[in-house]
Amino acid sequence: MSETELTQHDAEPQQLDEDDRLKPEFVRAVLDAVENGDPETARALVEPLHPADIADLFELTPGERRADLAKAITDLLDGDVFAEMNDYVREDLIDALEPHEVADIASELDTDDAVAIIEDMEEDDQRAVLRALDPDDRAAIEEALSYPEESAGRLMQRELIAVPEHWTVGDAIDYLRGHEELTTDFWEIFVVDPAHKPVGTCQLSWILRTPRTVSIGDVMKREQTLIPVDMDQEEVALRFQKYALISAAVVDSGGRLVGMITVDDIVHIISEEAGEDILRLSGAGEGDINEPIAMTVRTRITWLVVNLGTAMLAASVVGAFQGEIGRFALLAVLMPIVSGMGGNAGTQTLAVVVRALATNQLTSSNTLRMIMREFTIAAANGAMLATLIGVGTFLIFGRADLAIVIALAMVINNLIAGLSGVLVPVGLERAGVDPAVSSAVFVTMMTDVMGFFSFLGLATLWGLGG
Repeated sequence: MSETELTQHDAEPQQLDEDDRLKPEFVRAVLDAVENGDPETARALVEPLHPADIADLFELTPGERRADLAKAITDLLDGDVFAEMNDYVREDLIDALEPHEVADIASELDTDDAVAIIEDMEEDDQRAVLRALDPDDRAAIEEALSYPEESAGRLMQRELIAVPEHWTVGDAIDYLRGHEELTTDFWEIFVVDPAHKPVGTCQLSWILRTPRTVSIGDVMKREQTLIPVDMDQEEVALRFQKYALISAAVVDSGGRLVGMITVDDIVHIISEEAGEDILRLSGAGEGDINEPIAMTVRTRITWLVVNLGTAMLAASVVGAFQGEIGRFALLAVLMPIVSGMGGNAGTQTLAVVVRALATNQLTSSNTLRMIMREFTIAAANGAMLATLIGVGTFLIFGRADLAIVIALAMVINNLIAGLSGVLVPVGLERAGVDPAVSSAVFVTMMTDVMGFFSFLGLATLWGLGG
């Protein structure tokens, strides 16, 4: 038996524990089978996997080998696999498929997942795929694509159960059992009036435990959280989190029921939005390891150039005091401490504020209180750090005047850090700019410039360079 055959034999699915799947040995066995022209073995290895694991398998496969893997296991690439797949990986595979093949995949999915596949395609390819869909699916997807990106209209699915208020529980049960075309993935039934406006919801558990003769209107819950179709997906996620929702009705501008959003979609959105904010704070773009290199370079270099500009501004402040630095070299030794500590303090405040803005904890009604809170924290931290740096400077260099100057500069820069950590992201958010994208650059600029200026300016006024 050859080494490849031995590897494949050892990796037979029936001998694999769940934890062993997608380990390097397993991925190598699948790819070796594909390379050796043995799609049957590759398919046998992949078939037991969950759709999410098959999607991960493609992400673990080098880009140039994904098309061959897709051809080998074509019959396993259903809509559920594409719905779980990384956006960039999915785009690569979609590009390699014919429009009718993409249409077949999209027709298997709920509307929200089908839209996620089609929305990133080129316009010509989109039209070709839409033409290949049946009229009902095409109409639903075209309507979804008409809504703004990252809105509830793109996120919602149109497959839901809605019944009139005058029905009995028995009517609802008979309706569910008598129509095989209805969706099977739902947790509650929406109750609508004759204008198809939602008036309440009824959980499946209530229907199962209620006598058939009871009216739906008597058992339903009238209080509900309605999601406008144009609401941003981040705001939708916040509502799900705040009100502990499992699903919610989506309504159009006229208040009519047009779809629903379920919590499984929200989990993905929360993870995606949180990751985006963290990566944007560092200017690293989307941070996806499958993102094309050229796109990553463009994203990162933009903010690196901006950082370079702010660094030059800070350098110009230092240059203005080069005479004092030349006469008293200890200034050059200590000034990075002031700016560095201010930068760290600013970053701490910034992280708290950006999160508060993202979760709607910080609004116009409590902004002033947040400013005073962070100012108080900055003053307390600055005082403690000033005491430590002052004592340390005196013990090391034996200069009381130098110790006082650096202590005062530490307090000033911590106050600047606390204020800028709040005011910069709040100001950007009020101006309609995502504070997670650019706040860090400006806060760092403030703490660097003011750190150098306060320390060197106080040193000059004190006459340390004389």
